[in-house]
Amino acid sequence: MSKRGERLQDKGARGNRRAASERSASSAKERQGAPGWRGWVWMKRLVVWGAGLAVLATVFLAFAVGFAAQSLPSYATLQATQPGQTIVIRARDGRELVEIGPSFGEWLTYDEIPRNMTNAMIAVEDKRFHSHFGVDPVRLTGALIEGVTGTRARFGGTSTITQQLARNLFLNNNRSLDRKAREAVLAMALEWQFSKEEILELYLNKVYFGGGAYGIDSASRKFFSHPATELSIEEAAIIAGLVKAPSQYSPTADVQAAVDRAQVVLRLMQEQGYVTPDQARVDVSAVQLKEQAGQNSVRYFTDWVLPQLDIILPETYEPIEVWTTLDIGMQRAATAAIEANTPGSAQGALVSLDRDGAILALVGGTDYVASNFNRATTAMRQPGSAWKLFVYLAALEAGYKPEDTVNDTPVTIDGWSPRNSNGRNVGETDLRTAFAYSINTVAAQLGNEVGFGTVASMARRFGINSKVDTNPSMVLGASEMRVMEMTQAFAGIAAKGVTVAPFGITKVTGASGELLYQREAATNSPVIPDYVVAGITDLLQAAVQTGTGRAAQIGRPVAGKTGTTSSNKDGWFIGFSSGITTGVWMGRDDAKAVPGLQGGRAPAQAFAAYMRYAVRGRPVEEFDVTLELPEWQLEPDEEALFGEPEDYYYIDEQGNLIEPGRREPDDDPFRPEGERESDAPPAASQDFLEEATGGALPPQQIPRSQREQRRVPQQPVFPQGQ
Repeated sequence: MSKRGERLQDKGARGNRRAASERSASSAKERQGAPGWRGWVWMKRLVVWGAGLAVLATVFLAFAVGFAAQSLPSYATLQATQPGQTIVIRARDGRELVEIGPSFGEWLTYDEIPRNMTNAMIAVEDKRFHSHFGVDPVRLTGALIEGVTGTRARFGGTSTITQQLARNLFLNNNRSLDRKAREAVLAMALEWQFSKEEILELYLNKVYFGGGAYGIDSASRKFFSHPATELSIEEAAIIAGLVKAPSQYSPTADVQAAVDRAQVVLRLMQEQGYVTPDQARVDVSAVQLKEQAGQNSVRYFTDWVLPQLDIILPETYEPIEVWTTLDIGMQRAATAAIEANTPGSAQGALVSLDRDGAILALVGGTDYVASNFNRATTAMRQPGSAWKLFVYLAALEAGYKPEDTVNDTPVTIDGWSPRNSNGRNVGETDLRTAFAYSINTVAAQLGNEVGFGTVASMARRFGINSKVDTNPSMVLGASEMRVMEMTQAFAGIAAKGVTVAPFGITKVTGASGELLYQREAATNSPVIPDYVVAGITDLLQAAVQTGTGRAAQIGRPVAGKTGTTSSNKDGWFIGFSSGITTGVWMGRDDAKAVPGLQGGRAPAQAFAAYMRYAVRGRPVEEFDVTLELPEWQLEPDEEALFGEPEDYYYIDEQGNLIEPGRREPDDDPFRPEGERESDAPPAASQDFLEEATGGALPPQQIPRSQREQRRVPQQPVFPQGQ
């Protein structure tokens, strides 16, 4: 082959190798692109599967909504159904105290409802009401975004008007996912079954506006004293603003909050084109609200009683009657006593218990309409010297007696130096006087002696459940307590040391009279001995007869204690007479000082004013203050003897040790009359003893038998070498 041919052959071979290399590279590129291709395939599959699942979910939802729509009651049935439970609360004599439950006005058709009312409700609660199908996709998406990001976007609540109606008609207020899902299904079913106008009519006649008012007509009559057909634009804005939080925006509870919320409603109405700017600028604060009359301090008691029904009764929606312990006459007397004696800038509270713990009267403030905060059962305040009850109980149990001497001197305990209210110290006094005049330094010494933990433990025995600090100042009532707790503790003293549990419900009956609940009498044992009860009753009676509680006297035996905190922030008087225990507290809600407020003044005067009425039909009961001390407290001051006297050594007047059984009969105060000394012969003779000791023995050490035989003259004995 020529050289030219060889070159051509080599060139062809190189071309073949290049082509093979390119095919190999192309194949490698195809292999590298395979995963991307597979990802695309899987994405398509996910889309298909997702679309399929969405279709199935839509079909399932359609079936669920359709089934729910077919199961819905008729419009007439829904219109006639009244929500809520009626509860009649009766006094101890059976008279009706109050009826709690829903209040319904006239049913208004859609055409009778003022347009301002429907527009206001749509503007603030569901601005896309006319365009959605029961569930608002925009709100739902916003809720999902808020749930994922944790932000608070301006999508509003997730529930539409239709969803709120579904919840009010068929569900509860649980915030579970299951409840929300059922709410959505029922809302779409309502939209399927009824028109928008029918849904609005149902909603506005059934939605809750607070104060027991259901429906706009009931709310209009309650707040404005006229039917809903006469609602003005500003009144409609106030009512529409209540739905979000009826208690928070109620014009009877907080006028300014209601006005501010109504301004928000008017702004939204303007933004959505329902009113002009001029209409949105109406003066909401000028709206005339209905005067709230007829409510009184009984509501403090019913507010405390009603939540207990959830505990003592099985779940029931039927009307019930609750029979309570409240005495109507005593409640009126308690209300009058608090209103007449509480200083103008302060609040007052009163709790009165029968000997078994039954609540006879309960006042939580000077005006329930102005403030429904229950200061008798909820407020936490320092009891001041009323707390000394537990200090002296611990001291009496430790062995003190009312007539024991104590020393009123300046004292410092762990850097704390209490002062008496008058700034003076009286020196030696007795326990009764120290308690009657509420001497702080004596209480501090007693608390330090028995132990602050012991004082706290004593309070626990009598039902004190609030936190008790065990620092030295606790003896003067530095820990905050409830009026109910302190009254309960004093009632335990009136009950001879048996812990008393306050209660307000005796029985509950159903609509047809069947018994749903009956209280059983408690059987408790005393938590302190009888002699401690007698001792503390003696001290409490002295505090009223001659001490700081003299203003609480009512013409029959009263035992009680005053309490005043620093700077006159709190004033207390708690006491008992004829089986009734009553606690009174006065002070400001902001804990500012009240000039002249002391437990022995206004609180004691209110106590007396109430108790004169409360005990008028009861026999006079004298207190048993006779101390029958236990055996250990009757022992002499010196060491008590146990066993036979002969078992003990004896020291004679000269300081000589007399061994057991060797006392002279004349010198032995324990020898029974007529018993003779043993005539057994001595172990050693007199002569031997004298020789051994180097001198004559003293006559008193010579056995009687030998003394009589020798009759030696008595003479002093001197040691040898003197």
